[in-house]
Amino acid sequence: MPVLDKRGQKNRRRGRIRRKIFGTAERPRFSVYRSNVHIYAQLIDDLEANTLVAADSREVDGAENRTDAARQVGELLANRAGDAGIETAIFDRGGNKYHGRVAALAEGARSGGLEL
Repeated sequence: MPVLDKRGQKNRRRGRIRRKIFGTAERPRFSVYRSNVHIYAQLIDDLEANTLVAADSREVDGAENRTDAARQVGELLANRAGDAGIETAIFDRGGNKYHGRVAALAEGARSGGLEL
């Protein structure tokens, strides 16, 4: 088996995660994409291949650091999900470790009222 670089390892983790979880309209997939600067989150209905709700760190103001911005994005997404009538979701960390900004995003969504 060849040695994989970091991107290859992340893609393998992403594939393992995506084999196990699937979003529906009642319980969509909470998908996370983390770049070096911003963090993006979506609630996706995989049956219809449709994004129901989305939010990203470019929309939040007044964040002290990137982790705080991620927490605010989670709260913003949870508020938008509540307006759309979504109460629960399946968390898809997108191959990222559940640590730092990804964990802060999930905590923010939970504090905003979304059940993960």
